[in-house]
Amino acid sequence: MDDDNRDGRDPAPAVTRSIRLLGLLAEAEGPRTLTELAGDLGLAKSSTTNLCLALEAGGMIQRTAQGYRLGLRTAELGGAFAAQFNQIREFYNVCEASPVLRTELVQVALLDGADALYLARHEGSHSVRLGTPLGSRLPAALSATGRALLAELSDEDVTALLGADATFPALTERSITSLSDLLEVLAAARRRGWALDAEESFRGVVGVAVALDGWAPSDPPLALGVAIRVGEAEEARIERVGSALREAAGALTNPFSGGARA
Repeated sequence: MDDDNRDGRDPAPAVTRSIRLLGLLAEAEGPRTLTELAGDLGLAKSSTTNLCLALEAGGMIQRTAQGYRLGLRTAELGGAFAAQFNQIREFYNVCEASPVLRTELVQVALLDGADALYLARHEGSHSVRLGTPLGSRLPAALSATGRALLAELSDEDVTALLGADATFPALTERSITSLSDLLEVLAAARRRGWALDAEESFRGVVGVAVALDGWAPSDPPLALGVAIRVGEAEEARIERVGSALREAAGALTNPFSGGARA
């Protein structure tokens, strides 16, 4: 196996192909047929069938009349991943205990490369269908949670992460598209104490977010964010939500860690 690695050969091609297949289904807007999957994987139908049979037996994918889609086991694994972290386990209780956040749609995201990946959400008693589905990604440069996480880095580290010539997709007409604009946005977030996304990732939605101090050294960078309808996002409410998020972040800090707030 060591020789295989040195030669650049894949030590477990079936596993690699299975991961690629799961990725294709995760990116698909609906079920994919065996023919489509085989074409995208560059494999014979017989080989793709064997992969699908194994993944279906493990609950990782599900066969429907229209084709294959992700199975329930993937949701279980996603939940298990999030539940590893103390802050996510306590997140729901902290939201319910907050007079402000208990009625808001609050989400937890982590920084994964240049993206914010959404892991958990508290719907809130007055919540509406806003926010980002669990397991979804948004460019960190455009989302409030992503900006809260990037604001924890220096400008030099942000530039190294995203690239000096980085550009960002215009998800709405308000989206920033350049690194220089992002650095200005991050500077404002640091001064304010929370990050803002004013209809830059979704039309009609304003996001407010703060970063969490890690509970343990091995924890990934996490952020809390609230999604508000733009018509209801008056300055006083944004300020109120920003303050509540900072309080929640303090409650979700390990009192024995170096990052514990006074």
